[in-house]
Amino acid sequence: MSPKSRLYTLVKAWKNKPFQEVRDACGQPWLGLSGEALEEHQSWSQRQAISNEPIFNSQGTKLTSSLFRPLLTATDSQLLRLFMEGLDTITYWYRSGRFIPGILPMPAQYLASSSFIDALSDLMLNSRLPVGLVSLGMHKLSDIDSMESCMEGLLRMRRLGVLIHLLHFSGTSPQIRLIEEIEPDGIHIEMGQFRADGLPKEMIALGQKFRTQIYASNITLVKDLENVMAMGARHSYGGLMMPPVSRHQMLHLSDSRIAKAIFSLHPHKTQNGDK
Repeated sequence: MSPKSRLYTLVKAWKNKPFQEVRDACGQPWLGLSGEALEEHQSWSQRQAISNEPIFNSQGTKLTSSLFRPLLTATDSQLLRLFMEGLDTITYWYRSGRFIPGILPMPAQYLASSSFIDALSDLMLNSRLPVGLVSLGMHKLSDIDSMESCMEGLLRMRRLGVLIHLLHFSGTSPQIRLIEEIEPDGIHIEMGQFRADGLPKEMIALGQKFRTQIYASNITLVKDLENVMAMGARHSYGGLMMPPVSRHQMLHLSDSRIAKAIFSLHPHKTQNGDK
């Protein structure tokens, strides 16, 4: 896989071992690896950091995607390298026969930088991942003066088939206006904020008001899971569902057994209101 631009050449200079593996995988199918190379690869994969948080449907019966957590706390100098690691992780699952969409968090202020978007575009083009497997999770919206500065970057990402998610949604008026403006593919709501005062009515109607997927995060108590069902969220993640795992462990996941067990023990209403 040859570089497409000088910018990519600079980005490639920062590559780490996982990103090098993507290049090798793109040039040679898994079945073409020798037994020794495959064994070395699997051994290396098993040593991966616990960086990927599984996301399930609200009943815990199906793995729907994954959140790449290192990007949430990345420094300025780490963003591109960790973005490459996130892409490599999604590619590892894809080459292993699992279509697991990955959400890669990114501070909103960087989406206003044309040079940074150039670098992300280069990485996306060279990853050669199918459309729909990569989502950009916008967060730290308070660090930007106006969303207008980010719109061009968001449009360029969408043209490459990247989905847009809004992380850490709390229902403020500026965030509501943002949803109306950019129409994100996913909204992530931290459920811990509703434990004391309950679930606001506007949150219950959120999924009906906007055409977007609702993701419930930080599910750590049974009460959180009950609020998830009341809100109608389609996706859930947190310690009660399953703690973060390595990328190799993710290959063997299909459901959240704890969430399934809790859900089966609690009567719930269907969409028709029946028990």
